[in-house]
Amino acid sequence: MDWQRVADHDPVAVTDEAREAAVIAPVVAGEDGTRLVFTKRADHLGEHPGQMSFPGGGREPVDADLRATARREAREEIGLAPPELDVVGRLDDIRTITNYAVRPYVARVPDREYTPDRREVAEVAVLAVDDLADLDNYESERRDHPHHGDIRVHFFRVDGYTVWGATARILVQLLELATDWTMPGEVDRVVDPDADFPV
Repeated sequence: MDWQRVADHDPVAVTDEAREAAVIAPVVAGEDGTRLVFTKRADHLGEHPGQMSFPGGGREPVDADLRATARREAREEIGLAPPELDVVGRLDDIRTITNYAVRPYVARVPDREYTPDRREVAEVAVLAVDDLADLDNYESERRDHPHHGDIRVHFFRVDGYTVWGATARILVQLLELATDWTMPGEVDRVVDPDADFPV
């Protein structure tokens, strides 16, 4: 991965949403190649149950800033201690359908086993960047969202997991910045606004 391009990126901030959140995109560089650490959200959670995500969550009053939010949440969700995080840079903030502004940080993390907090995380999945960047594992669709207008929805399917939604939007920018992956110019399909998501 091209760390310098991540470090040099001038991120776009979103400051007008009702709620703030932050995530860490944890990158492991080991003997098996470069991988990303994802969490699969517990099925009982009120928002986005069962979906793949990066460790993170909403900002709390105790957090000095959004980087502190990301660090706290990573520790709570997968036991990633703040000293283990080597934050390389930031990606663009994104808006979610739940009215959050989410700030993504990219960090190098140790090549070790991570333990999920079962209250929030069903499992931890470590997926190879080469597989995520393989266009055979990617598809997208376009739909007219009732609140956000025309949107493109991304799906990355690796090792039986599907990364989509806000996490996939973050992943698209990370792959385009840090690898030679380029998002295809055309979508695979255009669907009705109320069509089921293919996950």
